[in-house]
Amino acid sequence: MRSFTERALPLLTAVGLGVLGPALAGCGGTSAPPATATTTPSAPAATSEPTREGGEEGPEEGAGEGTPGGGSPAPATSGARPDPDEGQDHLVAGHYQPLWPFADSQQVTSWQRAHRANGTGAWHLDARRTALAFTRDHLGFTEIDQAVKTVVDGRHARVHVGYRSEEAGRPLVAAVVHLVRYGRGADAPWEVVGTDDTTFTLTRPAYGATAGSPLTVGGRITGVDESIRVRVLRPGSSAPVGERCCAPAGGENAAWSARVSYKAEPGRTLTVVASTGGHIAEVERFAVTGVRPPS
Repeated sequence: MRSFTERALPLLTAVGLGVLGPALAGCGGTSAPPATATTTPSAPAATSEPTREGGEEGPEEGAGEGTPGGGSPAPATSGARPDPDEGQDHLVAGHYQPLWPFADSQQVTSWQRAHRANGTGAWHLDARRTALAFTRDHLGFTEIDQAVKTVVDGRHARVHVGYRSEEAGRPLVAAVVHLVRYGRGADAPWEVVGTDDTTFTLTRPAYGATAGSPLTVGGRITGVDESIRVRVLRPGSSAPVGERCCAPAGGENAAWSARVSYKAEPGRTLTVVASTGGHIAEVERFAVTGVRPPS
């Protein structure tokens, strides 16, 4: 294992574990393909404190920017910001899929009332803490507990989440989580809407698509002896409604794909998460996208 780690670590560091730098898979975009409405779920919005908060440090050396592919919608060239109240009320800023912690605008409004009354769930106003809670508590990637870098640009934030490695001696980035403020007012909370992907991408199904079961999932990856796990998660629960383990992959910008069956209620946005690891950590890179089951 030691000899394999010594061979794998330089490659993992060189590719930046797939997700460093401002190169975007479209999460910060200003326009996006239209999506179809989701219905209001019965599960309440998350308001409890995240389990733990990671420190914020500079990115590891050797983590260059890559050509993005996957994640949430691509940016337009105009540079105009989306109207936060534009479009159907289930979407974030009129364009983005609400992945976590709120499933729709009604949940956001309920949380704002509670927060204004008694300060409930103040962590929703912190993009860094929200991204870490999403990674650890919703996705279940407990080793990923570091906010390596946070970039806030108006209503958008990108949090580079990662983990510590004894071999590397510095935090390594597993993904760049894209968040957008959901709803109106100065206390509009942060909502996870996708990831910015580079050397590990999730491009199929398309972001916001209607995706039936069985679901074909795929993208591209740069790596050595990768083993990709795919899970489908529903709002309000970290238990997968579908899972596939594991699809072998590897090479330089090589295609990967897997098929996963799932069972979920129609009308709710689902989170599809692909992860890979096993060289120096259980999960070393991940990517997410948002889809919805057919009616």
